[in-house]
This record gives sequence, C-alpha cells and structure tokens, in this order.
Amino acid sequence: MAHTADRPAVRAQGRLTGLLAGLSASVPVGLRPAGRRHPLVAVMMVLPLAVLLGVVFGGVEAVLTQASSVAGMLGR
Repeated sequence: MAHTADRPAVRAQGRLTGLLAGLSASVPVGLRPAGRRHPLVAVMMVLPLAVLLGVVFGGVEAVLTQASSVAGMLGR
C-alpha cells in the first residue's frame, strides 16, 4: 500500500517520454533551430503585439508620460 502512489507517476512519465520521442522523430533535424534565438529577433517578434496591446489598453499615453518625466529629470 505504501508504493501505490509511485506507479501512476512512473506510468505517466513513460507516456510523456514516448510522446516527446514521437514528436522529435517527426521533425527533421535540419529544420529545427540549433541554440537560442538572438535577442533582437525575439524583440522583433514581440514588438507588434506589445504595440497593439499598448494602443488597445491605453498604455501609449502612460509610456509617453513616463518618458517625458524621465527626460525632464535628466534635463532635456
């Protein structure tokens, strides 16, 4: 009775490993990017959504207000 909780976890881990092995086998090796994404590429991917959300929720005015106050503190 003490080891009954271990069995479902081991079974689930085996299913997950099998699923991941099947997914990685279906993608050709040459098409997967090796390593990490360049930070500028990540920014260019996120920037359109960030601008859209800023315009929709009114964040543009808040950013402009903060930028102008920072510029005022810097003396520009």
